[in-house]
Amino acid sequence: MYTNILLPTDGSELAMKAVRHGLALAKRIDSRTVALTVLPPFHTFTTDAEMIEDTRTDYEARMQQHAEKTLGAVADAARAAGVECERVQVEHEHPYRAIIDTAESKGCDLIVMASHGRHGLAAIIIGSETVKVLTHCKIPVLVHR
Repeated sequence: MYTNILLPTDGSELAMKAVRHGLALAKRIDSRTVALTVLPPFHTFTTDAEMIEDTRTDYEARMQQHAEKTLGAVADAARAAGVECERVQVEHEHPYRAIIDTAESKGCDLIVMASHGRHGLAAIIIGSETVKVLTHCKIPVLVHR
């Protein structure tokens, strides 16, 4: 069956529900997991209010702290479930591409991810990263709602 499951997360509650589901599946089938969070790179010109207010150093420190918190929560849940979990953080302009690239480079044979992450207008304008993964990935994807 599946031997290495990728669990991408942005730290949202919906993403954590998908992570917990993926960990339960991994436990049941005795699979390893890879927890991934994708950080957006710093841009001098942006519409992201938080990025505008930060210097590059402040932004990178804040993103590192977010990644540690997000991946730490996954690692804690994996430890509690008795599942092996590797932590990976990647900086990438396109999260869907980072998810696919990480799945391929880490030898993952299944991706378990939330149906969506962003809400409201941002989701409409940016589009769903999940849909992009489904569209461009050759690895099976289990979408959790």
